[in-house]
Amino acid sequence: MDNNENIKWQEREALERFRLISPLLDPEMDNSKKVQVRNAIAAQNDISTRTLYRYESSFRDNEFAGLKPVPKSGVHSHKLPEGFDSLVKEAIQLRLEVPGRSVDQIITILEIEGKAPVGALKRSTLQRHIFKQGFGTKHLKVYSDARESSSKRFCKPHRMMLVQGDIKYGPILRINGKKVQTYLSSAIDDHSRMILSSQFYDNQEELIVEDTFRKVILRYGKFDACYFDNGTQYIAKQLKLSLTRLGIRINHAKVRSGKSKGKIEKFHQVVDTFIREAKLKEITSLEELNRLWTIFLEEYYNRNAHDGIREYYESTGVTVPKEGITPVQEFNRDKRPLTFIDTATVSEAFMYHTTRQVDKGACISFKGRKYETRPELISHTVEIAYDPLLPDTITVSYPGIEPFTAKPLKIGEYCDRKETMPVGVQLVSPKTSRFLDALEKKHENSKKQLTDAISFASYRKEGGNNV
Repeated sequence: MDNNENIKWQEREALERFRLISPLLDPEMDNSKKVQVRNAIAAQNDISTRTLYRYESSFRDNEFAGLKPVPKSGVHSHKLPEGFDSLVKEAIQLRLEVPGRSVDQIITILEIEGKAPVGALKRSTLQRHIFKQGFGTKHLKVYSDARESSSKRFCKPHRMMLVQGDIKYGPILRINGKKVQTYLSSAIDDHSRMILSSQFYDNQEELIVEDTFRKVILRYGKFDACYFDNGTQYIAKQLKLSLTRLGIRINHAKVRSGKSKGKIEKFHQVVDTFIREAKLKEITSLEELNRLWTIFLEEYYNRNAHDGIREYYESTGVTVPKEGITPVQEFNRDKRPLTFIDTATVSEAFMYHTTRQVDKGACISFKGRKYETRPELISHTVEIAYDPLLPDTITVSYPGIEPFTAKPLKIGEYCDRKETMPVGVQLVSPKTSRFLDALEKKHENSKKQLTDAISFASYRKEGGNNV
């Protein structure tokens, strides 16, 4: 397994481990409930509770990085027995007959029935292939339904425990004579109802969601979990990977369950108010639209008393002042400390990663442009990391070499069509022939040795006559 494949394998394993322990990271869950949930997860995924304890401990100590498995060098993968696909189907059938059967029990049955040679099936291998076939979905669904059987109305007791996100259609702008549909990406704090980040964009790709949540984290710090619907932007692999790297859990609303996203949907009604007013102004740029939207949020929404905050406190028996509580007041009065993360760590978490092969000119191609790397990387496959909002700056990584920033290849006014040779291997104009010079030197040495040999022979001869 090469380095790039090894990195991808570690990322996949860490994501799977985080998925397993994610329900156990809820700070509101008491110990007795956590034991029940842990036992349920262990039974449904055919792993031990001891393994889950180990994953939780690793995550507490080193967050997402602690969940990455350590690669075992020199260990070859176990060869699958003949007819393995048929054995997987038999195993699934055995699980369907009795859902409580463990993988070890299934292997024992297959061995006793003579369908699998004794010792040929490994528990971890069979369990992994059963999971890939999609088995266990029904059990996970039952577990999920049990967790969601409580009231659909909820409110977290403190700020930054849960952040909801969603996208809404914005006004159509006429920019440079063309109609441009805008889209609003927002993130709202579940407890205080304060808008943490909200901006109009000219597209609804997953990048706008990543940009929204990166701004939330940079401004207010890390939050425990986020709550999305099942739109393509919110189930994207990159968003999941970025948030998981920072130890943030992702929860998705049930399909066609609009009530579960009541807070962000209620906020969108306020957005409609702004859009009606914005249509009365001749807005011709996205920058102007966002400038007015920021003013609207800061001076109107975030600083007006929110009925949802009043309802929450009255449901707990707490008296609310007559003038009410605004989202900004509720967010700032919360004593739960904010957990800020180093900017470099946040930037790295939201980086996109891919691979490229270095050509004979020590360059790589990326998004239609050439970038210079280093001569020693010629013909090697390197990993590159880049910010999708700043794609011109890319970082190149390769085992044994310190990561570096690749620069776009500069092409002069007059240029040969052939690829430019890297500086480190460019030919130079010699002032002499070092080969002929070396032969000449060797020839002089040979002549000197011959002269010395003749002189010595003469000396021997003269000495012999004297004797």
